[in-house]
Amino acid sequence: MHSSGVPAGRPRDLRLDFFRGLGMFIIFIAHTPGNWWTLWIPARFGFSDATEIFVFCSGMASAIAFGRVFELHGWWIGACRVIYRIWQVYWAHIGLFLIVTAMLVVLNDLELTERNYIARLNLVVFFKNPQENLLGLMTLTYVPNYFDILPMYLGILALLPIVVALARINPAFAGAFIAVIWLLANFKILALPAEPWSERKWFFNPFAWQLIFFTGFAFVRGWIKPPPIDRRLVIAAIGIILVTVPVAYFRLWREFDELRELRTALKPLTSKSSFGILRYVHFL
Repeated sequence: MHSSGVPAGRPRDLRLDFFRGLGMFIIFIAHTPGNWWTLWIPARFGFSDATEIFVFCSGMASAIAFGRVFELHGWWIGACRVIYRIWQVYWAHIGLFLIVTAMLVVLNDLELTERNYIARLNLVVFFKNPQENLLGLMTLTYVPNYFDILPMYLGILALLPIVVALARINPAFAGAFIAVIWLLANFKILALPAEPWSERKWFFNPFAWQLIFFTGFAFVRGWIKPPPIDRRLVIAAIGIILVTVPVAYFRLWREFDELRELRTALKPLTSKSSFGILRYVHFL
């Protein structure tokens, strides 16, 4: 308690900040062409990658940011706080797209590089029909390549008040809801359109990725207990990594037909868009 009698806020967990930052740095490395560091990112050693690190840690951070609000001020105030955050993230997404797009236009006009980044980011179609696509951008029915992380986060945040409401009754209800939503996403029943001129869906399906987000959220809120340090679990984790490396590491699976066929067969279970179950197992 502070001397004023106001309860002290939960101290910031620097470990969480570190791993979120690490996840962002690895994502940056993975999207930088011609970078030898990409040979050593987590995706080369299994099905999951830095995206799982970032989304899991975001779930933990959201539990710290919103959990106490729901607990101290009630569900309605907590839901309003989440809606306000959704509003902030929505405009951050819109602003980021417009600023980056304007920068790319200037870069191309000045001919500072031989690469056409507007084409590389698949934004040519946007400029062909800006009126329709601006409407799509504002309604999130047009989600361009490389601009899909924040929309995913928006979708997950929209589920947060529902999950918290169910957990107030019984955490098992929240867990069942999360599992059912994930299953519906993996059976392609729940998906959101990414562009008006094709059948393409959001690359990061929020109804699928909410599984790992709420796993992190549940750990912090105490709905589920972290597993104890157990030698058998450590051995099992190492075994999973060793088994998945040959299928994940491109220099191995490209050399053997059997590994390529196995990798193809496992695609539904390792899908990044639908957050396949093997990605979840590998991350844990």
